[in-house]
Amino acid sequence: MPASIGFLLGIGLLLAIDHFLPHQHLDDPQPEGVPSRMKKPTMLIFAVALHNLPEGMAVGVVLAGFLSGETSIALAGVISLAVGIAIQNVPEGAIISMPLVSCGLTREKAFLYGVASGAVEPIGAVLMVAGIGFMTPALPYILAFAAGAMMYVVVEELIPETQAGKHTNVGAVALALGFVLMMILDVALG
Repeated sequence: MPASIGFLLGIGLLLAIDHFLPHQHLDDPQPEGVPSRMKKPTMLIFAVALHNLPEGMAVGVVLAGFLSGETSIALAGVISLAVGIAIQNVPEGAIISMPLVSCGLTREKAFLYGVASGAVEPIGAVLMVAGIGFMTPALPYILAFAAGAMMYVVVEELIPETQAGKHTNVGAVALALGFVLMMILDVALG
C-alpha cells in the first residue's frame, strides 16, 4: 500500500511542475505554467525536459537497486530499460528539433537544443544513483514515484497528442510496436 503513496507523489510532483514551469507544446499556441517572457523555442525545450525527468529517474533507480545488490534486479533489466528509453529518445529529439528550425533557429542550434532537452535524463539518473544507500530500502516507493510521474506525462500529454490530427491510428500502432519492442528486450535480456 505505501508504494501507491509514492505513485501518487510522482503524479503530484509532475502536476506541480507542469503547473508552475513555463512551457509550450508543439500544437498548442497557448503556453502553460506561470506567465513568462520566454520565447517559444525555450518553452518547447522546457516541455520536453519536463517529460524526460521521470525517464531518467526510472533508469537511475533501477541502476541504483542493481548496484546496491538488490537480488530482484538483474543487469539485463537495467540495460533493457535504458535501451528502451534511449530508442524512444531519438525520435523525441527530432520532434523537438524540427519545430525549433521552423521558429528560426539554425539546424545545428536546434539539434543542440534537442539534445539539451534530454540532458535532464542523465541528471535524474545520477541523482537517483547518488542516493544509493537511501535507495535500497525505498526502492519500491521510488520506482512507484517514477511510474506515477511517467503515467502523468503519458495521460496528460502523450495520449492527447496521439489523437490530434487525421491519422490518429498511427499513435495506437506506434504504442503497440513500442510495447512489442520492450517485450522483446525483456525476454532477450531478462
